[in-house]
Amino acid sequence: MAIITIAREIASLGEEVARELSRVTGYRLVDREFLEKRLGEFGVSSDKRQKYDEKKPGFWASLSQERDDYLHYLKTAMFEECVGGTCIIVGRGGVAVFKGVPNTLAVRLVAPLAVRIERVMRFYSCDERHALQILEQSDHDRIGFHKYFFSLDWRDSREYDLVINTARSDVSRIAAAIDSVRSLTVDKEREEAGRLCLSDLLLCQTVVTEIVYLRRVPVHFLEATGEGGRVVLHGVANTQAAIDAALAAARSVKGVVEAESAIQVVQEFTVMP
Repeated sequence: MAIITIAREIASLGEEVARELSRVTGYRLVDREFLEKRLGEFGVSSDKRQKYDEKKPGFWASLSQERDDYLHYLKTAMFEECVGGTCIIVGRGGVAVFKGVPNTLAVRLVAPLAVRIERVMRFYSCDERHALQILEQSDHDRIGFHKYFFSLDWRDSREYDLVINTARSDVSRIAAAIDSVRSLTVDKEREEAGRLCLSDLLLCQTVVTEIVYLRRVPVHFLEATGEGGRVVLHGVANTQAAIDAALAAARSVKGVVEAESAIQVVQEFTVMP
């Protein structure tokens, strides 16, 4: 059981490598198409998905509750899929979402600018100037997305276990190289530790879903952390009654052994709808 996250520059063969890696390993592919479907099932509309998908939201969107909804369900969809076994996560902040999960291999695919321009020109049948505009916009969006949602520098090679220049090899060899590194770094001990960690992460997401989206308890910026069924709630509420309701909801979730509050009481606190 392992998770491979693939961050990629546009025109660095990211999707192609992910598909080939899925084919040769049998790992489930969690890509844009899959996550779009899952987010839709959670009730996140197409307009909302387009507003936040791998881009930094505009000013008003960044202040909206929709932002928190998008991130919550994005993480929930990833955890639900990966808790069941082996997965390949393509983009969508996977390197940040699964940071610290022991059985994860974080990969970044890059290529020289000239190579990327040539690939974009060929794919879009456009000239060099237009190709460069496409590259610059994509890089700008992905940098902003990771910085805004995860406070992570998407370009920093230190955030990854493996960085590959895709100008030097073909898709099949790159996929084989990633799988080889995975087999060397993710052993049985890491697999078991990762399974437990993912179970904890999914339980915490489930707790937030119960409190915020099912019972609609007015706790803002709610996050849950925990290990082994012991959950701690973090966020902001207007009243102690809201905190008590949040704790009651958390304790009702199957798998929660104990719940405690680190929620702050701030009167007259509101967020934009």
